[in-house]
Amino acid sequence: MAADKKKHGLTLSGVYENRKLIGRLSANDFKTRFAGSYLGIIWAFVQPVITIFVYWFVFEKGFKPAPVRDAAGADVPYVLWLVGGLVPWFFFSEALSGGTRALLDYSYLVKKVVFQIDILPMVKVNSALFVHVFFLGFALVLFGILGYLPDLCSIQLLYYSVSMYVFVLALCYLTSALVVFFRDLNQIINIVLQVGVWATPIMWNMDTMDISPVLKFILKLNPLYYITEGYRDSLLYKRAFWEKWEMTLYFWAVTAVFMLLGNYVFKKLRMHFADVL
Repeated sequence: MAADKKKHGLTLSGVYENRKLIGRLSANDFKTRFAGSYLGIIWAFVQPVITIFVYWFVFEKGFKPAPVRDAAGADVPYVLWLVGGLVPWFFFSEALSGGTRALLDYSYLVKKVVFQIDILPMVKVNSALFVHVFFLGFALVLFGILGYLPDLCSIQLLYYSVSMYVFVLALCYLTSALVVFFRDLNQIINIVLQVGVWATPIMWNMDTMDISPVLKFILKLNPLYYITEGYRDSLLYKRAFWEKWEMTLYFWAVTAVFMLLGNYVFKKLRMHFADVL
């Protein structure tokens, strides 16, 4: 039975059957990242908060960006606009980095014949999800304090979080399989994330920049643009996701392609993982 599962991969029913194991491994993965430090898991929340503060100070006080306006035409505090983009980006970057290393970090489990290795990328993405849930709460509190109270539109954050989860999980199945045979992929992912935070864009507003329509179109092809703008739509602009149905269809089409490709590559290379690791 175990060999049969390993051959055919993990299905939705398999995820349900292994939900307790996935939950335990995810929680343990999150805790062990900070094992041995005095503050423990607190570091998982401190670093992103400091990053937000640094970006806010540099851009708001240094570069003085053009004002961002909400649906009513009122100026939005830059820190809120920034948080709306950084919260999903933190989750994406942490999940992709961790998910890519899933098989490497759990090589001792990959070598066990009876272990369902298909759950390992999901474990890493779930581990990043713990911090994301905290920062969703942090964002809602911050927005509420500054006058943007949660409303029905804020419920869309659940939809965009699920969208992000599915998208990054699809990427992780692809990258986690490839990095076993091409270790330099880890460094390539780090470079992509360094460029991606600027190309999404997170810190600068595409609508107020003097860039060509062609470049703007290219930048909007980035699936992360759909997600980050979706968070801002839910928190600031109060726009429903179905109002951008073309972008929604495009995002899920790209996600489906990566999911199929990632699943295919993972299954194709799975029989060789133990030999290489």
